[in-house]
Amino acid sequence: MINRTLLKTMLALAAFGLLSLAQETAVQPQPKPKSQKEAEAVVAIFNAMDPVSRIKAVDDLLVNYADTEFKAVALQVATASAQEMNDFEKMTIYGERTLEADPGNFAAMLMLATGLAQRTREFDLDREEKLGKAEKFANDAQALVAKAPKPRPDILDEQWEGARKDFYAQAHEARALVAMVRKKYDVAIAEFKTAIDVATTPDPATQVRLAAVYNMAGKHDEAIAVIDKLTQDPQLNPVIREFAQSEKLRAMQGKGQTAPAKPQP
Repeated sequence: MINRTLLKTMLALAAFGLLSLAQETAVQPQPKPKSQKEAEAVVAIFNAMDPVSRIKAVDDLLVNYADTEFKAVALQVATASAQEMNDFEKMTIYGERTLEADPGNFAAMLMLATGLAQRTREFDLDREEKLGKAEKFANDAQALVAKAPKPRPDILDEQWEGARKDFYAQAHEARALVAMVRKKYDVAIAEFKTAIDVATTPDPATQVRLAAVYNMAGKHDEAIAVIDKLTQDPQLNPVIREFAQSEKLRAMQGKGQTAPAKPQP
């Protein structure tokens, strides 16, 4: 499960311009195309209807216009698109390329932090190295977000503050995932709860993860309460609903209860 609220925020802001702290001004300097053809190649990225098409459009831009001022933004979009596809290897490649082009790109840092934490296992020989790297990405990104200027002057202050909140939420979620691998469940619970409270629109996937860590900590009543509240939403994504119901079943089994029988069609 990926944080789709943050993904939408990152793609929208990327369309506005650089997510960088190369210059700390009231509004970030804007990249400019050097020709009409380059401008069309940039527009093609944001007109792409799916992540595969977006990545292809990014690759086309970078091959045909190697000196484009949109390099960092394009690579960030490719990173987000690879994350949307759950392609960790590709996401890591594009994320690292984004940071090479723009060392202050906090959006890429957050995606890398989340990806590393999600794919690190308890008995990995390099577990602490990966978790430490994920933690640093999350902390550095949060510090950068705190002083980041608006990408463009036409973004309303309240829109930018909302975007900041979503980035803060993802930093907290990344640290929660790190704490889960370390079995520091109280820390993970606190970080997930903060992520949910801070976000402009709480991400359902984050709420399912909170329920999961409650189950890991043996706090099954709390897990059930989270899931019951979440599943009251009739518009809840069916995939998220399935994960949520699985966590509720785990909670009930942990309490020694039997799950209710499914109604017959």
